[in-house]
Amino acid sequence: MVKKRYLILAEGKSGDPHYGKTARGVLRYSPHPTVAILDSTRAGETEGGIPVVGTVNDALCFNPTTALVGVATQGGRFPPAWRDLIRSCVAKGLDVENGLHEFLTEDPELVELATRHKVELHDLRKPPDGLNVPTGENLELDARVVLTVGSDCAIGKMTATCELDLEARKRGLRSVFVPTGQTGIAIAGWGIAVDAVVSDFLAGAAERLVVEGAERGDLLWVEGQGAILHPIYSGVTVGLIHGSAPHLYVLCHEVGRTVVEGDPTASPIVSLAELVDLHERMSLRLRPAKVAAIALNTSTVSEQEARAAIAAAEEETALPADDPVRFGAGKLLEAVLTARP
Repeated sequence: MVKKRYLILAEGKSGDPHYGKTARGVLRYSPHPTVAILDSTRAGETEGGIPVVGTVNDALCFNPTTALVGVATQGGRFPPAWRDLIRSCVAKGLDVENGLHEFLTEDPELVELATRHKVELHDLRKPPDGLNVPTGENLELDARVVLTVGSDCAIGKMTATCELDLEARKRGLRSVFVPTGQTGIAIAGWGIAVDAVVSDFLAGAAERLVVEGAERGDLLWVEGQGAILHPIYSGVTVGLIHGSAPHLYVLCHEVGRTVVEGDPTASPIVSLAELVDLHERMSLRLRPAKVAAIALNTSTVSEQEARAAIAAAEEETALPADDPVRFGAGKLLEAVLTARP
């Protein structure tokens, strides 16, 4: 594998855990090093020990090879200032990886500029050709499939998935992180951003990912997206549930969050016990998946409050619970490995 050296483009969002989550995910889990982060509002600071710079020129002394769009924008489009930033990266000889819904490879001006400077443009969210509806092939695979699901969006499903995969690989298991979003693809170097797939083919895309994952290992951690009760993003969640056909779920929740984020009707988040029941009842009849464990994101509370929340979740659901970042993923992994699908 050729090592890239990332310049993460995070203008105005490098400290934002929601809109800057691509940057944070790559910083924490990518096998490729990040050498600088571009955010003119924080130039001169550091983020996770990585220098923050104000311009592309300021980053060149760190010898980046690839500029990664590390933020989510409203509607997944590039604001005008960002287009100038992308042009600057290309003009300085940097490849560009883009996870937004607006594709750089369909912009004639940028394509011409990239050709002139001999650099590559990669649209991480661009679906592959040939997607179709599921065939049932995933039901015949000799692999254990685990899907992370959640009470809401942006609560740590990808993080929990990565932590469980890392813990499993530390133990020598043939574990595979199956990426379903732009951040996961940037981390793993493969995958399909399922939220950019035509809805009729979404379950088929999830099936394809599981089939490819089974060629790489036999313990598959499918990265979850959306939430089944989110009025905007529930479609992608249901498509993943039925297309990946998991044996087990890990249910994720952020401690302290009580209202669905980004929902104009401010829907309340239901109890963990109810979410366990809902996910199990929505599973395929041919593979009735069970929730094996609860992964909590306790980043907004103290350690004492975190331990109390974990104990409360276990009492409510009668399932093992833990925060895989704060306290390690070992307990949750054991729950998955010992669960009876």
